Amino acid sequence: MNYDDRFEVVHKEGGAFGYQRTILVDKETGVNYLFVQSGYGGGLTVLLDAEGKPVVTK
Repeated sequence: MNYDDRFEVVHKEGGAFGYQRTILVDKETGVNYLFVQSGYGGGLTVLLDAEGKPVVTK
């Protein structure tokens, strides 16, 4: 698998002042990640369900 093809963007939304939320899925593991960007800062974390377990897309 080509590195560029490993992650798929499944949801993207933005707001004022460059605020953006993106959900990515790792195609190898199915794990969902949340990326939030605001201005020059940003963060990436595993998306968790109500029980605190990682969200996995099959």
